[in-house]
Amino acid sequence: MDRVTDKDRPVYVISVAAELVEMHPQTLRLYERKGLIKPRRSGGKTRLYSERDIEKLREIRRLTQELGVNLAGVEEIMRLRAELEALQARFEAEVERLKGEIGDRFRELERKALPAPGETAKPSPKDRPVYVISVAAELVEMHPQTLRLYERKGLIKPRRSGGKTRLYSERDIEKLREIRRLTQELGVNLAGVEEIMRLRAELEALQARFEAEVARLRLLLLEEGKALAEEGSMGA
Repeated sequence: MDRVTDKDRPVYVISVAAELVEMHPQTLRLYERKGLIKPRRSGGKTRLYSERDIEKLREIRRLTQELGVNLAGVEEIMRLRAELEALQARFEAEVERLKGEIGDRFRELERKALPAPGETAKPSPKDRPVYVISVAAELVEMHPQTLRLYERKGLIKPRRSGGKTRLYSERDIEKLREIRRLTQELGVNLAGVEEIMRLRAELEALQARFEAEVARLRLLLLEEGKALAEEGSMGA
């Protein structure tokens, strides 16, 4: 049995799973009701947990006990991690599919002067630094000191003008509004917000890499099609 399948095999009853993660069985039931964990069921409706479930529960314990993240924050973090894993799997599958379509000439075509992923990406207007801190604070309904705190925590990184004035972009404003939603509406602490923002940045970076790499491989596929057409016309 391969490693991935083995990690998903339901083998632990709830009492054993609870002991492995140092939690009470009722806590595991609570996390199941919240949708944070989804154990399988045996024919007799007994909950059975896999090794992957155990890993998730240990991570939930780390977030709640070590970082003090509330369950709303944990739910957001686990959802983003699932999205990241799904995107990574989709990315790898699509890349392999395109490489397979290109075939044996992949290495030869790859040596041609085609743009590498991200090389041709143009700066987005959303990244242009335009708002001074007083305007940014007003837009997101926060005190300027709060924006400075988030900058010290690394949650936001405004640019600086020649005179060292903080300048915020539209993307910074979006991030600040999301931080406000997480802290004020969901009650997530800053440690949880930091984890969520890091995962979102990873997700965005992977999505950009995915799109750039797929575009590059499609160009290679187009080059291969042209080469085959030229070979066919020469042989005719």
